[in-house]
Amino acid sequence: MKTYAIIPARGGSKGVPGKNIRLIGGFPLIAYSIVAARLALGIDRVIVSTDSEEIASIAKKYGAEVPFIRPVELSQDQSPDRDFVIHALDWFSAQESGSEPDFLVHLRPTTPFRDPSVISQAVQRFIETPNATSLRSAHPCSESPFKWFLLKENGFFTGIQTDDMDMLNQPRQMFPTVYIPDGYVDVLRVSFVAASDTIHGDKVMGFVSPVCKEVDTLEDFEALEFQLEKQGSPLYRYLIENFVQES
Repeated sequence: MKTYAIIPARGGSKGVPGKNIRLIGGFPLIAYSIVAARLALGIDRVIVSTDSEEIASIAKKYGAEVPFIRPVELSQDQSPDRDFVIHALDWFSAQESGSEPDFLVHLRPTTPFRDPSVISQAVQRFIETPNATSLRSAHPCSESPFKWFLLKENGFFTGIQTDDMDMLNQPRQMFPTVYIPDGYVDVLRVSFVAASDTIHGDKVMGFVSPVCKEVDTLEDFEALEFQLEKQGSPLYRYLIENFVQES
């Protein structure tokens, strides 16, 4: 049973140019996900899928493998996750026959501050649940969307499920817990992906992750720098101890 981490990192980013290699605490954004995968138990290889030679070089510096360069046509803004997953699996099948993974741990570089032990827990739980087609992480929403409003065409508010505004004013504990999908960790079952036209399927195992900050804008980078300064990170400590900060 082989488990590979796969970290997708396109070179293009309209919101923040060079986002995946922009520095946080003196280290490229992608370095945090690479280190998290390397420190997590149960992961045999750490693969970065990118269309950028620059990202590939940086990823190798921090201990990832970049055995292939992803085609540009599979690295567009609208390219679905399935594109880079299938490309990677096809490459392993063609170029390293017999080395194909049984599980892929999908780690988005835009979620830098993970706990490697949480990744390990997710992988182990998924492996122990053979009827699950995939695993996805999410954290509890602090305010239930069931209390939110929709604005009708006549200019009046209504609830998502009811017009009874008094009902919507009940304490949040009276409503179902809702979870926000995040990029902490996803796990894919390769045998299912190979036999299907989807990568997640209809039996998605829920994994409740710690609340995590994801980065998409310059303001997000500033917030993560502030978080790092105030709270620190075990990944940051590892990077400091093993690599030279960049400027």
